[in-house]
Amino acid sequence: MNRLDEYKKILTRYWGYTSFRPLQEEILKSIDEGKDTLGLMPTGGGKSITFQIPALASDGLCIVITPLIALMKDQVDKLRHMEVRAMAIHSGMTREEIDIAFDNCVYGDYKLLYISPERIRSWIFEKRAAAMNVSLVAVDEAHCISQWGYDFRPSYLYIADIRKLLGENVPILALTATATSRVVEDIMDKLEFRQRNVLKSGFERKNLVYLVRKVEDKNKYILDTLQKVQGSGIIYVRSRKKTREIAQFLVAGKISADYYHAGLNRELRERKQNAWAAGKPRIIVATNAFGMGIDKANVRFVIHWDIPDSVESYFQESGRAGRDGKKAWAVQLYYESDIDRAKERVNAKFPAVDYIKNIYELLCNYLQIPIGSGKNIVYDFNLAEFVSKYRLSVTQAYNSLKFLEREKYLELTEELNNPSRIHFKVSRDDLYKFQVANAAMDGFIKLLLRSYTGMFTEYVPVNEEILAKKSGLSRDVIYKFLVKLSSRDIINYIPGKKTALIIFTEERLDRKSLYISPENHKDVKEKYLDRLNEMLKYVTSQTRCRASMLLDYFGQESVRCGMCDVCMSRNELDLSKYEFDQILDGIKEVLMKEEMPADRLLSKLDTDEEKAIKVIRWLLDHDKILKDDKQNLIWNS
Repeated sequence: MNRLDEYKKILTRYWGYTSFRPLQEEILKSIDEGKDTLGLMPTGGGKSITFQIPALASDGLCIVITPLIALMKDQVDKLRHMEVRAMAIHSGMTREEIDIAFDNCVYGDYKLLYISPERIRSWIFEKRAAAMNVSLVAVDEAHCISQWGYDFRPSYLYIADIRKLLGENVPILALTATATSRVVEDIMDKLEFRQRNVLKSGFERKNLVYLVRKVEDKNKYILDTLQKVQGSGIIYVRSRKKTREIAQFLVAGKISADYYHAGLNRELRERKQNAWAAGKPRIIVATNAFGMGIDKANVRFVIHWDIPDSVESYFQESGRAGRDGKKAWAVQLYYESDIDRAKERVNAKFPAVDYIKNIYELLCNYLQIPIGSGKNIVYDFNLAEFVSKYRLSVTQAYNSLKFLEREKYLELTEELNNPSRIHFKVSRDDLYKFQVANAAMDGFIKLLLRSYTGMFTEYVPVNEEILAKKSGLSRDVIYKFLVKLSSRDIINYIPGKKTALIIFTEERLDRKSLYISPENHKDVKEKYLDRLNEMLKYVTSQTRCRASMLLDYFGQESVRCGMCDVCMSRNELDLSKYEFDQILDGIKEVLMKEEMPADRLLSKLDTDEEKAIKVIRWLLDHDKILKDDKQNLIWNS
């Protein structure tokens, strides 16, 4: 049996599919040949299969590096449900949990180890990685390694050091959904690819119709639209508060809707996501936290209420529509005030250097870190409490912390919703002796053993509410049982908590020693502005095909889609694309040299006058040609 046939058998056994998508197959062949590989796959393209299947077919372990802890947990849960041995290691774990997890990866025949990028610099990883039989390193969200990318994370810059630990022969698979040609080259450079090797599917989505709608009353537009069109959809907004408000407005208008954001607890988020995936409700109103793990093919539309920060973000989020290949719509709403608000966000996103230093000092005081201490220590961090205590702007404080992260002083994780975990410290024989000697605890221990597996070899998530329902006891009694077993050294019990984490990657410095590079600050701000301006150009353009603009941004050749709002407007002229473009180029060439009245312009064009008049009217309607007070036509560049 050749390798690809083996991969297909695994695909059918675990995922129920009989064949790969074309790019999946190309990536698998490349990995099988031992090549470093960069795979550019669109959202929903099945990225995870390209490293999970080689891991299952190999004798060794696949290390998966991802910055999204929630995604890491989600994938590990799914793999374990499929009876695949997978492990996750991230900053929310205790030192003992991490130690046991690494032991299992070295000795326990695990197939996949998911790890957050900041963990790969820890001494414990460096020590244990050398003892692991690693067959592949997969880098998810690989654009995070590039300072030209829209979500740069400094911790990604250390991934290439893995080569020194594992040796040159372990291939690296880098994966991302969106990357410009510049970012593609940067990824391969930073990961020290042994050879250039990029495999990509086209970014073109022929079934997706891109629309931009200039509307003053967005509530009315959305309600009117959803009452006319059928199907499931996502409405993306920037603020958590707005998700609830819009969802409630839609429900009042007899539209089935719910809301979602990262501030909700994990159980509620999962319930809402699963309910929407099942078609109840029809609409989910969400921040960009909604997207991880979405596997719903029949999304008919994605509407953006606010303007995203970058084309990459917009393309990835709108790409969640129409994965079933049927016609779907990506709609961007805006009004003039949205353009101003988007530009105003820049100042909040890039606080002054002195302000960033103030935040650093306040943070160190808040966490009670003396000067010269704190390096590599993980701290629970409540942003809301922090900004409330010091009366700070949430946005400016958060973005100051992100800039300190860029300067490599600290790491700030997303908010974690860590469940309670337990691990049996005693052997099965010693546990049995304890049960015999402690009859009052016997029933509860049996409940634990019936409810969960693997507790003797690793920390296992437990749910006190579920244990309470199964036993008929209160949650408080369950908690006391767990604490008592922990105090008797039968188990290690870590109660669940919901918190973000801060890891100081350097010891605390005094203000004079804290260096925030003005050049770096300016450079990062300019790159952000460049990406935002490209997005604003997409929103405000009325003369270029929407799909073509998106494809051009990612360096892919494009033709007019014929379906977007711009193309539909041009289609009404009853001109072919070739005719329209020829006339437009002629008009532009003349007016760029000299402004003139319409009759004189027509005399200078070597084309059918009726067709030229149609194009001139269209260009006037879309503000590409303006008229001065003397009725001269001016090209609006």
